Amino acid sequence: MPTLAKKKEPDTTQLMSKMVRRTFLGGLTSASAASLVTGSAHGKKSPNEVPNLAAVGVGGKGWVDSNGAAKHGNIVAFCDVEQAKGGKRGGFSAAASKWPKARRYTDWRVMLEKEKTLDGITISTPDHMHAPVTMTALQQGIGCYTQKPLTRTVYESRQVTAAAARAGVATQMGNQHHSGTSYRTLVNLVQQGMIGKVKSAHAWSNRPIWPQGIKRPGGSAAAPDALQWDLWLGVAPERPFAPGVYHPFKWRGWYDFGTGALGDMGCHIIDPIYWALGLTAPDTILYEGPEPTKETFPKAERIHYEFPGTERTADETIKVTWHDGGKGPDPSECDLPGGTALPANGSMFIGEQGVVVCPHGSGKLPSLYPEKKFKDLDFQVVPSADHYKQWVDAIAGKGKASSSFDYAGPLCETVLLGCVASQVPGVKLEWNPKALRFNNSKEADNRLHQQYRKGWEVAGL
Repeated sequence: MPTLAKKKEPDTTQLMSKMVRRTFLGGLTSASAASLVTGSAHGKKSPNEVPNLAAVGVGGKGWVDSNGAAKHGNIVAFCDVEQAKGGKRGGFSAAASKWPKARRYTDWRVMLEKEKTLDGITISTPDHMHAPVTMTALQQGIGCYTQKPLTRTVYESRQVTAAAARAGVATQMGNQHHSGTSYRTLVNLVQQGMIGKVKSAHAWSNRPIWPQGIKRPGGSAAAPDALQWDLWLGVAPERPFAPGVYHPFKWRGWYDFGTGALGDMGCHIIDPIYWALGLTAPDTILYEGPEPTKETFPKAERIHYEFPGTERTADETIKVTWHDGGKGPDPSECDLPGGTALPANGSMFIGEQGVVVCPHGSGKLPSLYPEKKFKDLDFQVVPSADHYKQWVDAIAGKGKASSSFDYAGPLCETVLLGCVASQVPGVKLEWNPKALRFNNSKEADNRLHQQYRKGWEVAGL
């Protein structure tokens, strides 16, 4: 396992320029800012009451993220490796139509080299490219909204978290449910002691809804003309394009590109557990499930985490169990009445005085059990916040985003430790967070970090 690398010093002139710009945005009136900050590359002064933003990835979730940020910022540039036609899920052509004055790129490295007035960037790529783009932007003093999971590897999470702290810029991970009413209400219920001290917790998902537990197909094919396959691969090892295997969407199940069902959904569904209980790094992680395949995550899994206890837990340690592949917790083993129907995706706290279950993604409020005991409880419903606006406001010096990297980095690291465990079956891994290694498995240590493809190296990673 490599030691934590020293950060390459960024261009101080560019970094200071961005620091001054953020100070102006946060401390001056719109008119004052407009008179002092340099205009855009189009020759007109930028509307500096809102920050200048760029987007890496503008199709699928990238379309959602770029549009969410654009409600509060000025999109001056965007990048996507696929110059596809526009549609309901966005894409290069749709972005060009929506933001006709924005500069267009297919290589994010070129965009970050050329764009000198960026205050923030949304990063909505396959998981393996989250850290490279984010780290490069941070080193240039650019605020980052990075999709979940924050990174693909544990090592990357640790490095990106540290880089964000050094840069002092506004950050937010794209686990938007963190700002939603359901999770905010759930966390408040637990922290207010409505179910007493927490004995254990569960999180589960019906994912994967993409192939896992499979082998790499043979042969090769030419990538579509609109897709820059080498740029799509980025830091990952070179491999031939295969139609319908990796892009779009199905990359999630492959070790080189994604983080499986746990990595894809854990930063959402484990989030309220980690948050409500004030958890830190786990002590141990154990995988239960089928034998892993060489290149893809398992079709179904159960990950047993054990954490140090906190002031909100009943014991000195607490067990948190993750389930996926459509196999959630057994209600009869969770202090729930027989026949209780659980949501397809959700979180559960088992407390000394009751149980609370919260569906994921439906917008529904948490349910408390036994129902008879809690039927008259009038609990506080915490209103939602705009996850994108939090970040853009933070760029302008108006508060701090709720899933900034100082919180999201350790959360992501915890989730990804489970992804490592699924590749080392039968071993109860003992985690040493200070040393960034396991005490009892060199094989697991080897999966904490990846070597980037030659020519794609990023300082600090």
